Amino acid sequence: MFGFKSKPKETPETSQPAQKEQPGFFARLRARLNRGDSWLTYDLANLLPGGKIDENVLDELETRLITADVGVETTERILAGLRKKVQRKELDDLNALLGALRASLLEVLQPVAKPLVIDSNATPFAILVVGVNGAGKTTTIGKLARELKRHGVKVMLAAGDTFRAAAVEQLQIWGQRNDVPVIAQATGADPAAVVFDAMQAAKARGFNVLLADTAGRLHTQSNLMDELKKVKRVMGRVDATAPHEILLVLDASQGQNALQQARLFNDALGVTGIVLTKLDGTAKGGIVLAIASELKIPIRYIGIGEAAEDFDEFDAEAFVDALLKTRESA
Repeated sequence: MFGFKSKPKETPETSQPAQKEQPGFFARLRARLNRGDSWLTYDLANLLPGGKIDENVLDELETRLITADVGVETTERILAGLRKKVQRKELDDLNALLGALRASLLEVLQPVAKPLVIDSNATPFAILVVGVNGAGKTTTIGKLARELKRHGVKVMLAAGDTFRAAAVEQLQIWGQRNDVPVIAQATGADPAAVVFDAMQAAKARGFNVLLADTAGRLHTQSNLMDELKKVKRVMGRVDATAPHEILLVLDASQGQNALQQARLFNDALGVTGIVLTKLDGTAKGGIVLAIASELKIPIRYIGIGEAAEDFDEFDAEAFVDALLKTRESA
């Protein structure tokens, strides 16, 4: 098995100090989820009459969670435990409330914080990357290829998005940037044929991982979803266990619509992992909680910007602390 929790060894190139030190990924996540103070906990102290935790405070938290796309059911799950603690008089000040809130959020997120593990016995370990238009699939593939290669993994890309203008060229640019090969055909080619060829090439040449791009499609278009099922079947003809990962890329700024996309892609294909992108935009991050609570699909990575380094494994504790704007050092 290949695992990627540890950072790769420094090389002379990577060990050289940068001209200007950039904030760590966690610090940038915290800053981008919260434009200023934490949207979730801002000004709560002013709502505590005499420091007492009461139903008004919990109602305010409930409103903030729902308006941040956490969803009604997940919000009720989070608040239920807090209300019981208030009834038992276990929360006697703001710090106790925040500690209990942190524990409740972690209870939702920790079960799905599972990094991608590459089975070294699969040659190649085939990852089918899916999602709707504009979610950031091709960019995610490029960033993931970069991360895998940094850990010494031999990666090949398959340009299975044969419909979108310049999609193949975009993937080839990422391939050149990361020095990884890209299997492609002409625009309009059968995506299943492209991925089939890529599977055979990766197998023959001993590549560890194949990342297969697909055309962005609306989850409501059944004919396009059927095409994805065809690609999945064709991968299985080369290796009966493939694809080994079906990675769904979701735009976090889409809110509850992203949750609906996840439901339908999962029903059609059996999604095994999720990447949430664009957490640097209008998203407050609540949709991460909604997806984790309802679908319980592993969240592999999150993206907080366009730069290659704005992409990292999902860490439940770091994410919750970013929402609460704690752990100032990062």
